[in-house]
Amino acid sequence: MSTSQERIVPTNLRNEMQQSYLEYAMSVIVGRALPDARDGLKPVHRRILYAMHELGLTPDRPFRKCARVVGEVLGKYHPHGDTAVYDALVRMAQDFSMRAPLINGHGNFGSVDNDPPAAMRYTECRLRPIATDAMLRDIESETVDFIDNFDGSQQEPTVLPARIPQLLLNGSSGIAVGMATNIPPHNLGELIDGVLALIHNPDITDLELMRYIPGPDFPTGGQILGTAGIKEAFTTGRGSITMRGVAQIETIEHRGRPDREAIIITELPYQTNKAALIEKIAEMVNDKRIEGISDIRDESDRDGMRIVIELKRDAYPRVVLNNLYKQTPIQMNFGANMLALVNNEPQLLSLKKFLSVFLDFRIETITRRTQYELRKAQERDHILQGLLIALGNLDRIIQLIRHAADTPTAKAELMEVYGLSEAQADAILQMQLRRLTALEAEKIQAEHEELQARIADLEDILARRSRILEIIETEVNQLKATHATPRRTIIQPMEGEIDDTDLIANEKAVILLTEQGYIKRMAVNEFGAQARATRGKAGTRMKEDDGVEHFLTCCDHDSILFFSERGVTYCLKAYHIPSASRTARGVPIVQLLPIPREEKITSIVPVSEFTDHEYLVMLTRKGYIKKTALDAFSNIRANGLIAISLEEGDQLRWVQRATQTDSIIIGSRQGMAIHFKTDNDQLRPLGRATRGVKAMKLRAKDELISMDIIPGQVVAEMASAIEATVEEEVEDLNEVSETVNEAVSEEQELVVTAGQGPWVLVVTMGGYGKRVPVSQFRLQNRAGMGILATKFRLPKDKLAALRVVNEGDELMIITSRGIIIRQAINAISPQSRMATGVRVQRLDDDDAIAAVALVPLSGEEEEVEALEESL
Repeated sequence: MSTSQERIVPTNLRNEMQQSYLEYAMSVIVGRALPDARDGLKPVHRRILYAMHELGLTPDRPFRKCARVVGEVLGKYHPHGDTAVYDALVRMAQDFSMRAPLINGHGNFGSVDNDPPAAMRYTECRLRPIATDAMLRDIESETVDFIDNFDGSQQEPTVLPARIPQLLLNGSSGIAVGMATNIPPHNLGELIDGVLALIHNPDITDLELMRYIPGPDFPTGGQILGTAGIKEAFTTGRGSITMRGVAQIETIEHRGRPDREAIIITELPYQTNKAALIEKIAEMVNDKRIEGISDIRDESDRDGMRIVIELKRDAYPRVVLNNLYKQTPIQMNFGANMLALVNNEPQLLSLKKFLSVFLDFRIETITRRTQYELRKAQERDHILQGLLIALGNLDRIIQLIRHAADTPTAKAELMEVYGLSEAQADAILQMQLRRLTALEAEKIQAEHEELQARIADLEDILARRSRILEIIETEVNQLKATHATPRRTIIQPMEGEIDDTDLIANEKAVILLTEQGYIKRMAVNEFGAQARATRGKAGTRMKEDDGVEHFLTCCDHDSILFFSERGVTYCLKAYHIPSASRTARGVPIVQLLPIPREEKITSIVPVSEFTDHEYLVMLTRKGYIKKTALDAFSNIRANGLIAISLEEGDQLRWVQRATQTDSIIIGSRQGMAIHFKTDNDQLRPLGRATRGVKAMKLRAKDELISMDIIPGQVVAEMASAIEATVEEEVEDLNEVSETVNEAVSEEQELVVTAGQGPWVLVVTMGGYGKRVPVSQFRLQNRAGMGILATKFRLPKDKLAALRVVNEGDELMIITSRGIIIRQAINAISPQSRMATGVRVQRLDDDDAIAAVALVPLSGEEEEVEALEESL
């Protein structure tokens, strides 16, 4: 009884539980759940790779059953369940889980639909080249420590001699006791660039490293929205990164049925289950939580992913897509938690710390490899020195060996007489007779000299850190050239960050919209200036029943405001409109804007800057006009903004930018024009949801066709010129009668000044045009009938466009058949209001001028023009 009592040690239960739990927690943390920051592997992954290396499963050898590998790992290194080992092996072979898979799998290894892999008795595996080249090379060169396995019968490495930052390359996730890790995968080429940058500048910061490693690169592609989460993760170790799949809106053609719009998803966020996603979308459609979807199907095949979401005819494609982003895993967050083991302690690491730990480990690895190679070279050279001594005293040594009683005696006498070591004496005794030839003696001498140079080089490497860094640089560059692949995940900057405009040249562009709603963007320089009265170039390929509706020129950085006939405005950046060739049809505008298919865009206005001293002047089909401050449209929602209130049967038709001092000129189809000011007397500012006032009185069967703005400076100069003329003609009259006004007007029409402009460009549908001095269009009060702008040369000709132009401008004219001509304003002669003009474009019999646009100045040209004005 006393003996048993002596074996019992009284212990505080609280302390025992605390100590035991901490030991268990650390065992899980170090031995199971968290990766090592040096090679980026957990113990199970490291043991699998090492076991495959031991089995000789290199990329040039045949595949071996996975069950054989799992059995090897279980029996020698990992005394846990076979399921855990096989699952880890499978993940290292999945190209949708690992950015650079380390194992080459043969058979069914699962899918993005979360299908399970086949049983390990059916599947086969071997190492990939990146595993042998970058993870296991030099493991026999004493580069890493080895420890006993679980039963002491084998030796296993504590870490693999990784040549790349594998933890960041493939990422890692794991749940330990009281902590977890979730590290996203990155691009190999970018990681190597980051390592090189750290080598060249050890004081580099995390944010500076982001120039080389901009963010994660997921194996499934997709998009990352914004860089704020990436910056937070890279600098603090924790951050939420927003991932989004890649989706396009396309028109699906059905035989015998009308075309439908569809959302095509080609890439999903990392670790998203495709089958579960489709099931969830279908469930939400059935529950009416998402409207506008008529059908969902998975058309994925061996060529790639393709999920087709067909939409109802009245659905807004952009609205449906935004709802999918908001309510389904097509958009989701990756919670980065950059936790890894450093010296067997869990640490939250920043980007620089990750690379620094790897770099320090790589320096240590190369140092140990060099020491191993130096030792082997010295040992070999030591033997060669003994052989050279033997060759130099060959006859005496042969005589000594012949007279020795036995091998130990000969060995002892060699060591005593010639001062040889035991290893040298053994080598001499084992030397074959053929090594005594002159040629063999030369080979031994050459090898000795080569080893001497090799030893000196290895000692120099160990003596100088810069040599080791050069070796690291050379090795990672070789790996980059062999194994690096292009980035798959696109990082999309969000508002307030580096914008696309910082990365896109602000080129001149032409935007063209057809009657059936096809839109495209083309570079202005695709159309070289042509002579007057030529045919022009094809600007678009249209269906037979289609025609050009809108045509404008802008710069790629401009915001483009689209105004619909309902009086609603939408906004797109110009560079978001897909670029297309001259002969392409373009894309349906319903793919870019949330508008119904039957709704028409009636006006398009480019805006480079939303200011409070500019206005948008809007004119409706029934002749109502109003002006609203431009900054009221600076923040347009995705589903649009009401721009004007319309009465029944009316439509918003024209919108132009203007200032308080400008004036407006409006043209009608029958060739009439009215000119009045935009000041508060004629047109006071109104809010968005208002109708406006009457602009022009029209004759029977006439309609409005155009509106343009005349700069305020021109209006002021024109007013002073008219005032001087009136004072000279009727000095004593207090009021000028209508008869005198007509006489003065007719006199002005007889003489057309060839000054610097501006002019009113008048272009008819029949292809005739002219420049009329602005001064010939006198200022009137709003709501009048106006005055005649042109006489028509052809019987059925009508007015097509009325634009304000200046000296040196270029215009682009497009016909209803899509033929575009670009020409200088100077090629069109100045004429009076009563003239018929000159031919500006030669037309086919069934064609007519549809629209006229001015080519904008580029940024440099605007600066030059501003400088000239200031001088």
